[in-house]
Amino acid sequence: MSAVARIWAHMRSSKTVMVSGGILAAIALLAVIGPWISPNEYVTADFGSILRSPTLSAGHVFGTDDLGRDLFVRTMMGVQVTFAVAIVASVVSLVIGVLYGATAGFVGGRVDAVMMRLVDTLYALPFIFFVILLLVVFERNFLLIFIAIGAINWLDMARIVRGQTLSLREREFVQAAQLIGVSTPRIILRHIAPNLIGVVIVYVTLTIPQAILIESFLSFLGLGIQEPQTSLGKLVNDGTAQMEGASWMLLIPATLLAAILLCFNFLGDGMRDLFDSRQSR
Repeated sequence: MSAVARIWAHMRSSKTVMVSGGILAAIALLAVIGPWISPNEYVTADFGSILRSPTLSAGHVFGTDDLGRDLFVRTMMGVQVTFAVAIVASVVSLVIGVLYGATAGFVGGRVDAVMMRLVDTLYALPFIFFVILLLVVFERNFLLIFIAIGAINWLDMARIVRGQTLSLREREFVQAAQLIGVSTPRIILRHIAPNLIGVVIVYVTLTIPQAILIESFLSFLGLGIQEPQTSLGKLVNDGTAQMEGASWMLLIPATLLAAILLCFNFLGDGMRDLFDSRQSR
């Protein structure tokens, strides 16, 4: 049985993982098909339907915003953007963190010391201010947000991967590969990285909520996703200005954002428990 198949078998044995994953899958599916089945456009303003409360009869199940735009479609588009930013940023941090941490842990010695001191130095920097400065100086777009959030998240990944690599490099199959002359990059990619799948998957499920929170925080400050695009963080920001007269503008995206964060946290905790139980056996 492959490593991925074993991980999937363990995932299916946990109700927490399956329920959380099922809810996230349902939200993602609704976010994809919702805008297609809705008769409303997410950028079309209807000034005759400004701040209409949620109702099925008018075709606005989540109500409308202060420009008369359908909140259901905008919320679904916001979920798409939030998931895209979080997943891509996590992939960026995953690639950088795994390669950096595996290299530092496997090579060891002075190289490891220098690389990890660099990580410690970057930890000391106020990265959120660095991200804000980056978004202010340069054009604010998807790519820059991906890079900025990924640049924050890879540090923790590098430390965790380094610790696992220090243990793996003492295993017999790694030492055998070294004895027959396999190059260091090939050992890292063919022997070290595949054995990091379990811990990496667990940690990615825990970093995605962090990426979502960072994106939401930046959008809440007006430094993230810009009009006409939207995200859950931006929708929450828009809702705070109308919370007294149109509370649904705040409650609906905020509730959905909280549900996504909770599901990812439960999914990460469940995956961690499964991984720990497998390691203890």
